[in-house]
Amino acid sequence: MPNAVTETAAAPSPEALRHFAAKLGFETDCDDVHTAMATPDPGFVLLDVRGPNAFARGHVPGALNLPRRQMTAERMAAWPAGTLFVVYCAGPHCNGADKAAAALAALGRPVKMMIGGWTGWLDEGFEAAT
Repeated sequence: MPNAVTETAAAPSPEALRHFAAKLGFETDCDDVHTAMATPDPGFVLLDVRGPNAFARGHVPGALNLPRRQMTAERMAAWPAGTLFVVYCAGPHCNGADKAAAALAALGRPVKMMIGGWTGWLDEGFEAAT
């Protein structure tokens, strides 16, 4: 019996593969960030793009606070050109990470967004830094 899930057919597998593989080039999740941050060289710079007050109340350990409006070519020159940035904001109810990712991409910087943001991090039960 058709329902809201089955009434629209799934995309053909080759199309689904292209879609989901491409999506991984834009996003990462809290668990993957947590695992990478536990290593000596995670391979990226983690940016909390919320305001300084929210950052001070709690953030992902190892994250740097850099709100989007401070992401200028001059500021980003502190890192080599090929540095990968992973950005996060408050969570799924916030588009600050999307805006920050767009700003970094406009500056020619490699960037991914940590889906779930701060809320996702806490939902996973991971530690917080203050």
